[in-house]
Amino acid sequence: MTVNDSSPLHPLTLDRLRAVSSATLTTVLFKKGFRNTFLQNVHPVNPKGPRLVGPAYTLRYIPAREDTDPLNVFESREHPQRVAVEQCPAGHVLVMDSRNDPLAASAGNLLVTRLMKRGCAGVVTDGGFRDSPEIERLDIAAYHQRPSAPTNLIRHHAIDLQLPIACGGVAVYPGDVMVGDAEGVVCVPRHVADAVAVEAYAQTLYEDWVETRIFDGAGLFGLYPLTDSRQAEAFAAWKRENASKYPLLEPS
Repeated sequence: MTVNDSSPLHPLTLDRLRAVSSATLTTVLFKKGFRNTFLQNVHPVNPKGPRLVGPAYTLRYIPAREDTDPLNVFESREHPQRVAVEQCPAGHVLVMDSRNDPLAASAGNLLVTRLMKRGCAGVVTDGGFRDSPEIERLDIAAYHQRPSAPTNLIRHHAIDLQLPIACGGVAVYPGDVMVGDAEGVVCVPRHVADAVAVEAYAQTLYEDWVETRIFDGAGLFGLYPLTDSRQAEAFAAWKRENASKYPLLEPS
């Protein structure tokens, strides 16, 4: 096992993760021994916006200091924040460690627009975004703690890229798979992402069936969890009948 696993993901992993909820993911990860995977106090700028799914590209901020963070630092082509925006690969998610500090922006509309135009899958910070009304209208998944108009330079000094960071109280390693929905963002460790995607997708099918049973008036015992043999038989039959609705299931 390695937290720096850079092996290719299974071709269906991202599609499977795109089809499951953050709640289901946290349960599957808990079953595999991972308790702290849901980013705390990180919310979608647009709850009805695109789903967030992609490997993490990390940027870390430390507290700003007056002698290191004047406005002209952005003139440098080596400024880590600007390098991150220009180098985050297409399909990846820029994840920023802003130390849970939303008193100044981690980024703004122009940088997020640039990420969108470069094909990035999304952007996440445990700080805030400025220009949040404009970001809300963009076709890119964006998550933050809350809106924050001041420039990042009054609070944040961009220090390094592609190292392990903390975001929303969760350890995020480069390449970990970030998955977000209207509820929030989950960090799936890269080396378990393929297995988690398979199990979470199958769990989603089961939970969809449970929902139909509850709406029909069924009680929880024996149904959720599935311990009643008659319910298990009913689920197996429903699964066969609805298999075409879940094309990404592994063959039985």
